[in-house]
Amino acid sequence: MSKHPINDALLNGDLVREPVGDEQGYWAGAPGWVWDDTDQAGYICYRIRRPRGVEPDRGGESRIAKTTDFKTFEDIWSVHKDAYESASIEKSTLRRGADGRFRYFTSYVAPEDGRWCTTVNTADTISDLDPANTKRLFTAADLGLEGVKDPWILEENDHYSMFLSVAINTAATSDSSHNTLDIFNTGECVSATALATSDNLDEWEWQGIVLQPEGDTAWDKYCRRINSVLPLNGKYYAFYDGSEGHHQNYEERTGLAVSEDLKNWTVLTPEGPCITSPHTTGSLRYIDAQPHGDDIRFLYELTRANGSHEMRMTTFPAAGFTLE
Repeated sequence: MSKHPINDALLNGDLVREPVGDEQGYWAGAPGWVWDDTDQAGYICYRIRRPRGVEPDRGGESRIAKTTDFKTFEDIWSVHKDAYESASIEKSTLRRGADGRFRYFTSYVAPEDGRWCTTVNTADTISDLDPANTKRLFTAADLGLEGVKDPWILEENDHYSMFLSVAINTAATSDSSHNTLDIFNTGECVSATALATSDNLDEWEWQGIVLQPEGDTAWDKYCRRINSVLPLNGKYYAFYDGSEGHHQNYEERTGLAVSEDLKNWTVLTPEGPCITSPHTTGSLRYIDAQPHGDDIRFLYELTRANGSHEMRMTTFPAAGFTLE
């Protein structure tokens, strides 16, 4: 599949957040957004990253921004990785449960074993979120995995499907694979997508791996990470980050997959990515696409000409929108 027709519109989307530096390794991104009907507001979870060696470096801080018009965005809450005694924080997402309380799902490098884990923090309001109340939701070792991170949730008819990035062990995986505190960046694993389901946001049933790399020569033979799933015309379309190897671990590009049941996926982009940036590595990743009113709203991270990553948003009319 060549460049998708929506590619140019994404490149010209509205700037939401800029990185805090102007060179490779500085990012504002890994977005996860949700519209909250109770507050009539959108909440965007995103992270600030600096290069290794530049304090507080890597995924040093996660923030929540609020918007009522998708034109102005106010940061209303943040957490530093030190609160988790972690080397790095990555993608997070927020949901309000039937009890009216917020659940903040986040992922970070677990201090006890250097593997990525996924956690949940529950509070009455966003301002009441206390990192000290964070509870482990998925621990990699318990699942027989090398890492589990980047939660994203699809809600349908009071049923929740959580997609997560997971590191699968390979013949190259060893006891020292986690010494770098980011196995996804070592080439000693395979980066895939797993699914968990829930009817209440609190009790989750692990469904296993649903999409993983295949082949020895594919452009996405190392990573297939689903970032969001868009129900459309009776099917589910996934935007996934793909990479050929760990050298592209921080610079993934976007592919498409389709499913009828959220568990069995057909890749629509076997020949190459369909959504990319024109700059440097071509990275355009972490697409979070969701219906909102009469539109479909996209939030995503992409590389700039100087190698840093910014966060943008754009919309398409839902009527007539297609991905195939």
